[in-house]
Amino acid sequence: MADLSAKKRKRREDGSQFKKNKVDFEEPQTTEKLPKTLAVKSVLNPQFAPPVIATTPGLDLSQSIQFHPYTKAEKAVSKRRKNGPAPPSTEMLLHSQSHRSMNYTAREDRPLGMEPLLKHYIGVLDPRTGELQMIEARKMVVRGVVRSKTANEEAMAERNVRHNMREMKNELGETFGTKKAKKAIRSVAENAITLADGGKLGRGELAIMDSLKDTTKNMATAEELQATIDGARPVPKGHYEAEDIQDVYIPAEIIGSEVLHAIPVQDWVEKVNSLEEVLVPSRFVANRVNRVAGNDDAIQRLKVMRYLSFVLIFWATTTEGKARGTRSIGQREKLRELMAPAPEVVIENIRRKFSDGGKMRKQHIDLLMTHCCVFACMIDNFEVNTFDLREDLKLEQKQLNQYFMEIGARMKQSKNGDKVDHIAKLALPLQFPRVRQARRK
Repeated sequence: MADLSAKKRKRREDGSQFKKNKVDFEEPQTTEKLPKTLAVKSVLNPQFAPPVIATTPGLDLSQSIQFHPYTKAEKAVSKRRKNGPAPPSTEMLLHSQSHRSMNYTAREDRPLGMEPLLKHYIGVLDPRTGELQMIEARKMVVRGVVRSKTANEEAMAERNVRHNMREMKNELGETFGTKKAKKAIRSVAENAITLADGGKLGRGELAIMDSLKDTTKNMATAEELQATIDGARPVPKGHYEAEDIQDVYIPAEIIGSEVLHAIPVQDWVEKVNSLEEVLVPSRFVANRVNRVAGNDDAIQRLKVMRYLSFVLIFWATTTEGKARGTRSIGQREKLRELMAPAPEVVIENIRRKFSDGGKMRKQHIDLLMTHCCVFACMIDNFEVNTFDLREDLKLEQKQLNQYFMEIGARMKQSKNGDKVDHIAKLALPLQFPRVRQARRK
């Protein structure tokens, strides 16, 4: 290392030149000198293709953008100056569409229809003679807008021909819809069978249609489905094809002939004949027992009324169950005490019909409500003021109306002074609620 340092010092002492990385810059020596004074030779005002001084506020304009000039004759100038050159007689505009997504427009920076308030000039200097030539320029401002995506007439005509309302709705769903809506639209498109060759089915489509025939030939019709749904409703069994309204719901079939025969009503008949008050925990039964007992078919209707009173007592003893929408029925001993003098066969009939394992689920509750509606129609000659029954069942009027409609009754309102009575009328032909079909998306 010592020998290397000594060699370097020796070279410096000998005056040897080291190679420099930087190059010295020498200003060029000009032989001509500019004159001290400049003289304006001429002032030009070109009407066509004048030079332009353009500003681009808020834009980063590329040097590759090419503009096309447009000119038009100026209509009028509000005021001309006495001294100085006249204002240009043409209005100029520059426009460019060379950018991939922007349109640029340059307009003159001056009030519309007036001479410019400030003139701009470009000077051309001849350094040998010192003569200066001034050329009037146009001051312009460049603005940019996003090019609108417009379709040509042919594309729009084709769209009007082949796009119907469903396709346009699907396009909106694909653009703005939720994930669920988009999935449904794609599912419909995947399962659609397109017709080719002028509307004729091809071999593939024909094979699919043949397989669909084999699959759907045993499917039930809409009428059969409605009949099945009507049979599965939680309502009493009825003869819906009967010609008389009395034959639609038959007490012996709904309650059971053995149970109906075992219902005691003699004590009620004796009290009514001796003008004694019949005490029952039902508002509906208490307001009708005297009137029903005086009819020719008193025994049959009194048995239905007594069975209805037992059902209402059974419902009053239920409590809210642990599971949501269920109710727990009372113990047998409590039921025997509250439903006395009901025979054991009647109590067990009610328990088995409207509960399962000591629990009432929604189907049992709906079945009990529709049975009460049918019994009320039988007692009131198939036209019932629903106020008393609503109080016994502790239901809202809307709920009770729905139960009456489930058995085929029609609901109407009638004014009674300041009150509005809700009347349920059971008449032929019965009108059942139709099954609501899901709306097509």
